[in-house]
Amino acid sequence: MGLASRLGSVIGLSALILMPPPAAAVSEPPLSALTLVGPPTLVFKAGRDACDGADVPDAPARAFRDVSGAVALYGMHYRNRALRGPDLGHLKLDCTVVLDSGEKPDPASYDDRSWITATWTEDGARVAALLHHEYQANEHPGRCKAGTYMACWYNTITAAASTDGGRSFTRQNPPVVVAGAPFRQEVDQGHHRGFFNPSNIVAVGRWRYFLASTTGWTRPGSDQEAGLCLFRSDDPADPTRWRAWTGTGFTAAFPDPYRAARPNPATCRPVGPFPGPIGAVVRHRGSGVWIAVFMAKAGEGFAQSGFYWTTSRDLITWDSPRLLLASATLYDDPCTATAPLIAYPSLLDPDAQGRNFDDVGDRALLTYASLRTEGCTITSDRDLLRRPVAIRVWP
Repeated sequence: MGLASRLGSVIGLSALILMPPPAAAVSEPPLSALTLVGPPTLVFKAGRDACDGADVPDAPARAFRDVSGAVALYGMHYRNRALRGPDLGHLKLDCTVVLDSGEKPDPASYDDRSWITATWTEDGARVAALLHHEYQANEHPGRCKAGTYMACWYNTITAAASTDGGRSFTRQNPPVVVAGAPFRQEVDQGHHRGFFNPSNIVAVGRWRYFLASTTGWTRPGSDQEAGLCLFRSDDPADPTRWRAWTGTGFTAAFPDPYRAARPNPATCRPVGPFPGPIGAVVRHRGSGVWIAVFMAKAGEGFAQSGFYWTTSRDLITWDSPRLLLASATLYDDPCTATAPLIAYPSLLDPDAQGRNFDDVGDRALLTYASLRTEGCTITSDRDLLRRPVAIRVWP
């Protein structure tokens, strides 16, 4: 089956990673207000701009400025390419593959299908990347009795790096696991397992942070609650230094279960009122308030399907989510869709002061994917869109 056909049958990296919101503290009243202030405009159209069938928006947009000041933006499929241009308003897909996926059957190689889902650079030349790595055991004979995508899906966050401003990325050998479940892929099959969908990386002083989802697990001496884990590091260039919040400190490590002995596996304390992965988190300039955007399905505390936002002063305690854009999302049933689904929200400010677009002012661009359906299939006919957003933060 060709790439385009497979893309039509594989829902996408955020699909159905739905979790019950953890019992986390919520601050009131809300710290900010986000309002859409303009119609969507087209950034990328698969049928018009693709280099091949792998070119579809399939992850939240991540961007940085390279040494020349030009912008590189990632958020495509597992044959990873970048959109490049002088600024966020003038981007074009570069057909050079910066990181390909080997689709290897050995789960210990961590080279089945990988998406670049976070980047960080201090100088625009050396770039650290976090990868959402899916081991799709249903695609490898004998690796999963269930034989279906979700039941066989084993996910890990791994690392890659670039020394040429993001024009190529390489993995270490053996690959570095930033966050993995404390068991191997054949364990607990029947549902998706592991760590998923790292957010963008953000800076606070000497520290760097990201959030990642886990579906949790129950193992001897290690009961991990489903939710979002907050990770911290003082050096993203060394992917072994990431540690997760435990409720008392950033001490939890989740190394490679194929190589690390772990008699007492760590767990994280989930943060936030999130039903699934965060699309992006950014810091409002001046106020220091954090703003996170994510998608949610109607039900379980959300009145409507769509994109939501929530705010925080410390990345741990978040206020109640509020609706930004109402529409059926990737989490909804495609069989009942009457319009394209929306997915993978991100916030990017063209005037961001940081090289990594981790800050916003009073305006930003909600950047997201629009996915067309055919019957019950989510197709590879997808657009990357952006809409201007006004941001108001209370003092």
